[in-house]
Amino acid sequence: MGYPRERKEAVLKKMLPPCNKPMSEIAKEEGISEGTLYNWRKAARAQGRLMPDGDTSPSGWGSSDKFAAVLETASMNQAGLSAYCRQKGLYPEQLAQWRMACEQANDWNRAQTQQMKAARRTDEQRIKTLERELRHKEKALAETAALLVLRKKAQANLGGPQGRMILPSDRHQAVQLIRQAQASGTTLSRACDTLQISARTCRRWRASKTNVDGRTRVRRQLPANQPSDEEREAIISVCNEPAYQSLPPSQIVPLLADEGRYLASESSFYRVLREADQLHHRGKAKARRVRNKPDSYCATAPNQVWSWDITFLASTVVGRFFRLYLVMDIFSRKIVGWEIHNDESSAHAAELIHKSCLAERITQKGLVLHSDNGSPMKGATMLATLQRLGVVPSFSRPSVSNDNPYSESLFGTMKYSPAYPSKPFTSLEQARQWVHGFVTWYNEQHRHSSLRFVTPGQRHRGEDVAILAARKALYEQARQRRPERWSGDTRNWDSIGPVWLNPDTSEESEIVEFEELAAWQFGQVR
Repeated sequence: MGYPRERKEAVLKKMLPPCNKPMSEIAKEEGISEGTLYNWRKAARAQGRLMPDGDTSPSGWGSSDKFAAVLETASMNQAGLSAYCRQKGLYPEQLAQWRMACEQANDWNRAQTQQMKAARRTDEQRIKTLERELRHKEKALAETAALLVLRKKAQANLGGPQGRMILPSDRHQAVQLIRQAQASGTTLSRACDTLQISARTCRRWRASKTNVDGRTRVRRQLPANQPSDEEREAIISVCNEPAYQSLPPSQIVPLLADEGRYLASESSFYRVLREADQLHHRGKAKARRVRNKPDSYCATAPNQVWSWDITFLASTVVGRFFRLYLVMDIFSRKIVGWEIHNDESSAHAAELIHKSCLAERITQKGLVLHSDNGSPMKGATMLATLQRLGVVPSFSRPSVSNDNPYSESLFGTMKYSPAYPSKPFTSLEQARQWVHGFVTWYNEQHRHSSLRFVTPGQRHRGEDVAILAARKALYEQARQRRPERWSGDTRNWDSIGPVWLNPDTSEESEIVEFEELAAWQFGQVR
């Protein structure tokens, strides 16, 4: 018994965009075997119909389907092409990329071969440079190994504030370990830094014959309010009784008070148990890890708070990525600086921040620069440049991406845009050309949803106030002409106020936010 034609058409429609359902899902929904569904699709393709494959890729378009779509739209005008893309669930930029891929499919010419040779020569030179650096670092490796052995063997705690008393045995051991480390290739100063003592102290210990501290050891008088030994034993004994052995001091003290017994305060209970090494975390729950939240910053105008980060751009070489350094202003969302390099370095980051400050003509100190906790963000070169420019650094908590939301959102907008290349970048120059076009589009053409759909460039230059006021006046006029079409207020076209980075939700911060918002509205920001 055959299936009706209407049902076949309904099932084939589920294979087409925008549904693009896989064969296995359609088979479960319709109760038809996958073999039958494949035969129906094969017969439809034989009739010349465009049938994308929902199982081949997330978008559902295989190589043959893409080629058929390019042929089908080759003779269409702009309006027809736009209508075709909306029907098929595509973007015109995707069709343009498919057409370009078809044109370049057999264009493996001599220029591309030369590019590969040039890339190979570059890789060979880079390998030679790395080998040379490796030879130079072998000497430093021996010194590092000696310091590691010194740190592992050193059992005494020699560090701390100046003036601590150190036992003679610890002094003698430290002198012997430092001599062994020097014999293995390290210097006296680095060996002493590992043990947290000065080189002068080590020389004095070597010159001394007895290594005994000459200061008088005075027995300190115990405080009058300190519990006696009998009271300490009573506290420990009570805590280890069967009735209290599973309870913390915060519950033991009230229970003893209900029984009419007082031994010591709750803090004394905790202190005595800690000294007896009986105060540790217990239970299935993990011990609390306290991480301080980054400081909150409020941007009431451009060039007050910047955010920057680094993202990877895939290349044609497996395992090799280009690094995109990108800086944005959180008040206007404008990209104020960007660069692409082959590696991550604090020197590249410092150079980018310096160029961005020059481009935005920042002369006053107080600009806040927020970033993650990566090594390029905290490198010595980067921090020195920020100090010289008067920029205040701000860092996220470890492994907390929410502390840097603006940069993460911008990278998502970039990589999920229709114009983002479907294939990796072939060279550093190609990546720079594409990012240059994206930055221009993002700053001057992209209507940002968080800015009432004005461009970041308009917001940065202060043009958003007039634009939004004109939109509001237009909507008010439309409402006056046809009041029956509005059941409530018109669309909100008010300008966005101050922008917060990592805002605090406490009551005090809400009061500060309200005061700064009011000051911003009256043009009297502190």
